[in-house]
Amino acid sequence: MKTIEALAPDQASLSAASKLTKRSNWPRLEKNEQQALIWGECQGSGSNPYRVVVDTGDHGYKCTCPSRKFPCKHTLA
Repeated sequence: MKTIEALAPDQASLSAASKLTKRSNWPRLEKNEQQALIWGECQGSGSNPYRVVVDTGDHGYKCTCPSRKFPCKHTLA
């Protein structure tokens, strides 16, 4: 959790991310332990879910949402 807090651009992003941690917000969620990757689709406000990928080894990330905050709330969740 400390790593996530350190990556967050602000407290508002952390608060928004905590609301997205319910499994029901993630219609698809996968994990590859060997490559240290987590990826999935998070249902946002749009009609299509956002695609999110996180490298837990080097803390790299990518999300298809239009947020201007990096990392976005979907990545933090």
